[in-house]
Amino acid sequence: MGLGVLDRSRVVAPPGWSRWLVPPAALAVHLSIGQAYAWSVFKTPLEKALGLTGVESGLPFQVAIVMLGLSAAFGGTVVERRGPRWAMALSSVCFGGGFLVAALGVLLGQFWLVVVGYGLLGGVGLGIGYISPVSTLIKWFPDRPGMATGVAIMGFGGGALIASPWSTAMLAGFGSGTGGIAATFALHGVVYALFMALGVLLVRVPPENWKPAGWDPGRAAKRGLVTAADVSAHNAIRTPQFWLLWVVLCFNVTAGIGVLEKAAPMITDFFHPGPATAAGFVALLSLTNMLGRFVWSSLSDLLGRKNIYRLYLGVGALLYLVLVLVGNTSRPVFVLATIAILSFYGGGFATVPAYLRDLFGTYQVGAIHGRLLTAWSVAGVLGPLIVDGIADAQAAGGRSGPALYSTSFLIMIGLLVAGFVANELIRPVAQRWHEPAVARAEEVRAQ
Repeated sequence: MGLGVLDRSRVVAPPGWSRWLVPPAALAVHLSIGQAYAWSVFKTPLEKALGLTGVESGLPFQVAIVMLGLSAAFGGTVVERRGPRWAMALSSVCFGGGFLVAALGVLLGQFWLVVVGYGLLGGVGLGIGYISPVSTLIKWFPDRPGMATGVAIMGFGGGALIASPWSTAMLAGFGSGTGGIAATFALHGVVYALFMALGVLLVRVPPENWKPAGWDPGRAAKRGLVTAADVSAHNAIRTPQFWLLWVVLCFNVTAGIGVLEKAAPMITDFFHPGPATAAGFVALLSLTNMLGRFVWSSLSDLLGRKNIYRLYLGVGALLYLVLVLVGNTSRPVFVLATIAILSFYGGGFATVPAYLRDLFGTYQVGAIHGRLLTAWSVAGVLGPLIVDGIADAQAAGGRSGPALYSTSFLIMIGLLVAGFVANELIRPVAQRWHEPAVARAEEVRAQ
């Protein structure tokens, strides 16, 4: 974009600029795109207004998640090259514009436009927006990368806590017919685009060779897997470390998303609570998912990334075993175990960018993160497929209650143990994959 206002060269922070302004910029984007977790609010109104089935009403969300993974994977290198302001602006246009296209689709009674708008266009906004601040945050906070990425990614987990009641209030005010849904979508598109624009205006990148006062990268590199070298995205995916971490993230997410997707029916099958209690349980899991992203990722700065994933995977497997053995005998045990599992699910998302930085350096960490998010796309299909598929099969066989889930819980234990082993196998990246310092410096100056 040359000398355009969105170009990386126009966003270099001036002397004295506070790095603590970057996390709010990231939050402005992640709180907005986190609306995706609240799509269920629109399912029933769309089904009634457009005559859709439950599967059809979930299609825009499913397409959006697939596009999130694909756009993050294929767009990560471009995001690194063009900079965070360009990426946030693109995300704002796509995510906000996706709502506007979806509004037009509802108004015209053309559901395919809703899928194209929210799913395809909005999904690109999700993926680019998700990775847009990661590399910048890590470069501003090399001393606390887990905390920095945890703040931003916490916003994605918490976006639904804002979007769900807001969307519900809009539908109540405008009505749940086609006109009301279209007005709600349109208002969402405009407001989210404006809110994300705050991040576009606020974000800055650090000057070349900047580092926090008193921070010694050489001393930090002596801690376990932390490296002072850099690996390109092209080379990173050729290393065993990348694919081991892909397995770790995929299985950790699979174990969490299976519970999250089935939360209300699951607690109903176990304990038969009323609808209000089941809804409160879902809200509690969402809150835990959000808080786990900040708490556990921040703690990883002290304990180390490998150790914190030992917690996510090892303790997670033990908690699933508790659910198999005694989960149906005590509601408090069931609730505590599931909220801990969901906190590990959220923590895994927030900690993985810092783990990538430790292994591959800061050079193209955003692009590497984008490629790793394909693990999320796989887990997003695998987790619900395991839990829903087995529950349906058990119900068809005449079983009910906790028996619907015991087999899927045992599978989750196996996946988490496999993830634990993959984490144990991760070692420092071999020197042959490191970027030559001279070549890297020349590319940075060319940007």
